[in-house]
Amino acid sequence: MDLSWTTFAGIALGIGLAAATGFRVFLPLLIAGLAAHFGYIPLSENFQWLASIPALVMLGTAAAAEVLAYYIPGVDHALDVMASPATLVAGAVASAAVMTDLPPSILWPVAIIGGSGIAGLTKGSSALIRAKTGLMTGGLGNPVVSTAETIGATGLSLFAIALPLVALALIVVLLFWVVRKTGRFFFGRRKVDAIAAPRER
Repeated sequence: MDLSWTTFAGIALGIGLAAATGFRVFLPLLIAGLAAHFGYIPLSENFQWLASIPALVMLGTAAAAEVLAYYIPGVDHALDVMASPATLVAGAVASAAVMTDLPPSILWPVAIIGGSGIAGLTKGSSALIRAKTGLMTGGLGNPVVSTAETIGATGLSLFAIALPLVALALIVVLLFWVVRKTGRFFFGRRKVDAIAAPRER
């Protein structure tokens, strides 16, 4: 299969939307559905329902409920745990819905591995930041994290629709930063524990 410009742009759009579902499950799907409904992006044949009025109403209701729930202390952490499987599904759906030029034999492996994978990485990084912020601020900083996640989901979705290739490049940079920060968080703490252990003996 030859990768044309539109095919690669569709893959980039799908990965961008999938990454956004790691911040909020329903909001990127709602934005993609609205964009398709008004003719800004095409949808794969099996995902035309995403642009229908009933689907948009349900996604809008679910997105509003999800955004508000993350501002309730304690519920935000519970949602991080419960939403993880849904995030993987949403990442696959969001990416598969817009990769219109790929045959099914290639579409679904890319959507499941790439879409779900990037959604899981984004979700894991945001959950880690929320947990760290909660420990450092006693939970007072969590609304700030929730706001940043909502803005990130909205901005990344819109950016992926407008400039998919640029959005893909930014996602790569973001993931590199997250991996470095996560490594320092875990391995840095291990180094501190290793240094302190001989002194305690």
